[in-house]
Amino acid sequence: MIDRERFPIDPWRLTETRYVEDGIAETLFAMSNGYLGLRGNHVEGRGAHEHGTFINGLHETWRIRHAEQAFGFAEVGQTIVNAPDAKIMRLYVDDEPLSFDEADVREYRRSLDLRTGVLARDVLWETPSGKRIRMRDERIVSFEERHLAILRLNVTVENSDAPVTISCQLLNRQDGGTVYTGDPMGAKKAGFDPRKTEKITERVLDPAEYWQDGLRSALSYRVADSGMTVAVVADHVIETDNEYSARQFIEPDIAKNVVRVQAKAGIPIRITKLVSYHTSRGVPPRELIDRCRRSLDRAAIEGVDEQFRRQRAWLDAFWERSDVQIEGHDDLQQATRWCLFQLAQAAARADGAGVPAKGLTGSGYSGHYFWDTEIYVLPFLTYTTPQWARNALRARVLMLPAARRRAAQLNEAGALFPWRTINGEEASAYYAAGTAQYHINADINFALGKYVRATGDDDFLRREGVDVVVETARLWATLGFWRTSNGTPAKDLTHRGGDTFHIHGVTGPDEYTTVVNDNLFTNVMARHNLRYAAKIVQEIAQDDPAAYDALVERTGLDAGEPEAWDRAAEAINIPYSESLGIHPQDAMFLEREVWDLANTPDDQRPLLLHFHPLVIYRFQVLKQADVVLALFLQGNHFTAEEKLADFQYYDPLTTGDSTLSAVVQAILAAEVGYQDLALEYFRHALFVDLGDLHQNSSDGVHVASAGGVWTTLVCGFGGMRDHAGELSFDPRLPVEWPSLSYPLQWHGTALRVTLTRDELRVAVEQGEPVSFTVRGVEYTVAEGADVVAPLADQGPVIAGRPTLRQFEDARRDDGTRLSASVPVMTNALPVLGVFED
Repeated sequence: MIDRERFPIDPWRLTETRYVEDGIAETLFAMSNGYLGLRGNHVEGRGAHEHGTFINGLHETWRIRHAEQAFGFAEVGQTIVNAPDAKIMRLYVDDEPLSFDEADVREYRRSLDLRTGVLARDVLWETPSGKRIRMRDERIVSFEERHLAILRLNVTVENSDAPVTISCQLLNRQDGGTVYTGDPMGAKKAGFDPRKTEKITERVLDPAEYWQDGLRSALSYRVADSGMTVAVVADHVIETDNEYSARQFIEPDIAKNVVRVQAKAGIPIRITKLVSYHTSRGVPPRELIDRCRRSLDRAAIEGVDEQFRRQRAWLDAFWERSDVQIEGHDDLQQATRWCLFQLAQAAARADGAGVPAKGLTGSGYSGHYFWDTEIYVLPFLTYTTPQWARNALRARVLMLPAARRRAAQLNEAGALFPWRTINGEEASAYYAAGTAQYHINADINFALGKYVRATGDDDFLRREGVDVVVETARLWATLGFWRTSNGTPAKDLTHRGGDTFHIHGVTGPDEYTTVVNDNLFTNVMARHNLRYAAKIVQEIAQDDPAAYDALVERTGLDAGEPEAWDRAAEAINIPYSESLGIHPQDAMFLEREVWDLANTPDDQRPLLLHFHPLVIYRFQVLKQADVVLALFLQGNHFTAEEKLADFQYYDPLTTGDSTLSAVVQAILAAEVGYQDLALEYFRHALFVDLGDLHQNSSDGVHVASAGGVWTTLVCGFGGMRDHAGELSFDPRLPVEWPSLSYPLQWHGTALRVTLTRDELRVAVEQGEPVSFTVRGVEYTVAEGADVVAPLADQGPVIAGRPTLRQFEDARRDDGTRLSASVPVMTNALPVLGVFED
């Protein structure tokens, strides 16, 4: 799962003990703060899978060329831009470069310290002439100063005098061609993979102002089509008792500050590179350079050591409110903390921008924002650092004008948020697995409601958030339709007894089943959206007439709309199969044949890379949890028996081809009793990047999976739920774990929850008393007095895992028998099977 010789166990560090140029370490050791991200490229700046420097929101746009155009298709694509690279600090001794593919490296160690936020690398290099060079480089991307990164290089020739040269560079790799970018390993890999970013062949960064002033260098650009601007300025501080000289070189796409040192044996050389990036959607590059100057001037006044100290202090506070502790399992502890650190790196200083699916650790998924943020990342932010959650939700508020335009384009009222985007416009060229995922609206509403209920931030809701709630509800009201008791569809909202409300032509979270009618996840989440909107509008009208009047003025809200939303929510169709005793994923899902995953060869996984979508769409097979996700998010609307039956049916049909799946399966497996299976799914999610389990970690961290790791620990094993704003616990501690402990923020109160096999202990570390339930028993905890809830057990236990064999005699509601097959052609005929294990 993970190479423990290369990456040894350490609960607070990720350490690499040997140099491997595979692209994975570039992701694992990437440094970011939510605004600025530096991939874990070595300072030599040579061989790499992807030389990457990414800034949240900095993107290029391009015209999407559809083979066959249709009205309403997304028209403008968006791709994250590779910002100028400031990581390069190349070392030469006797005019020979340190190059890992040739150098005699006697010692190598690279370590990311999760407590200090410092990435450090130690190398002992022996030249062909026998000179031993010890070097240490360190870097941080500051959490305190979102525009600041610092790289520090220490070099000592231990046993001889030698001429040493260090070439510090700023480099436009986006447009530099092979002269600047080299021949990345990724370019040698053939094959289609829709998860990778688009490649733009035209020039992207048009040069603007560039200059050097002593040891300070500046480059700036305007992005060719999007019109965004970016500037980078770097300062250099040289510290040594050796004689040295400094030279400069500048062109539009490269700036060099070269330090030549007459190094004496044992006399160290230190060069510190302070770098500032600023971006804008319209500010001239010259103004951005001035901002960079101010950022660097401030850092210089405060001192480099102070920046490192503040990084440590920031992380001390982060871990105090975020650290989940697994007793007795340092391997799991290390991986958990690495995942939580990735969430901080992805969201901490996004400051109103979205959270990209890969954070800022790689260009995978083109730097786009998806529903991942609301369903997988926002829970962690909400319950540990609510301000970050608020910032992420404000990013959606800012997209509302574009979402309204998109809804109108699709002939609907309200707003339709983009499935994938950077600038707020829809960027998904494949509507069946993009725009058709209307559930993005309900996902955003769900996360917003969860945030408000967990924090009590009614001010945000009434000033900004309620607009999102209203406009998303409006979309469901027009997207859906009424079917009368005699089967006649009616588009108006007149509701009579026995009538049902349906939503057709949508795609749920499972992208292996697209454009369906009455997708269960969509309907369940739309129901929540409609109910929440009606409730909130009615509460505002009653409690804050001025806020209600302002809402009406902003949105044109009609007084009858909330009642209509409530009626639709109450009548929405929730598919159910009486014969199978399960909730079908959609109205026609059970009509499809079953894909026999147990007999599908490993070399045909993931399915999306080996089968045409039309082949996949004909089968009951899931890319990721769909119904099962609804069972978790809206668990208070399903019985324990329904959850068990649904989990047992869908688990054998779920490929896990999406990294979003394992965490959800783990949570429901734990709840319904498959506790060993829950731990298996958890371990898969935990090491999805550290172990490169999906063979694409080189493209960036799977941030949503990292968020799901926290949710699995807190909600799956920790048993926390907050349905309807009521805090409750029903834990499922794994057998081999002595204890699990985690902090929670609830309405401004800092809680600490500690779970053992016999009890659940809740303490208030700071704040007001909090009421909650443990398996239905009510408790209230106040500061200074822990509450202990005894536990008779850790919930139901079911051995093994669900298989298709349990359905070998199962029949659909029409009496036809379910059968399983693998779509492999033999003598022009498909190979069929009947529920074989």
